[in-house]
Amino acid sequence: MLITFKSKAAADVVMYESHAKPILDLLHKDPARGVITAAEAGDAVALLEQQINASKAHEAAEALARDVNAHHNADTDDHNHEKIEAVSFSARAYPLLDMLREAKKGGYDILWGV
Repeated sequence: MLITFKSKAAADVVMYESHAKPILDLLHKDPARGVITAAEAGDAVALLEQQINASKAHEAAEALARDVNAHHNADTDDHNHEKIEAVSFSARAYPLLDMLREAKKGGYDILWGV
């Protein structure tokens, strides 16, 4: 299922619900329908930036674990496979973070599920 975030501050941001849910959980918002008011935008930006910074600290360790897993599979040790390129939390969160920043500047709300 898709979630479309709408605001007068920026173009719509569309995300899969499974990708938006961790962000909305962090902000204590319901994925089905909700609003981040202009007054809440500053706190939302700070929380999201803090989570992005925390997730970046773990990206290197996770990438190493994926690489070791791929290269040392017990049944098929294939060294010619394509590298798994996971999309990071920060990359997924950035469009909404950008919208939040613009909403804060312009004093606009962000809505979804309406």
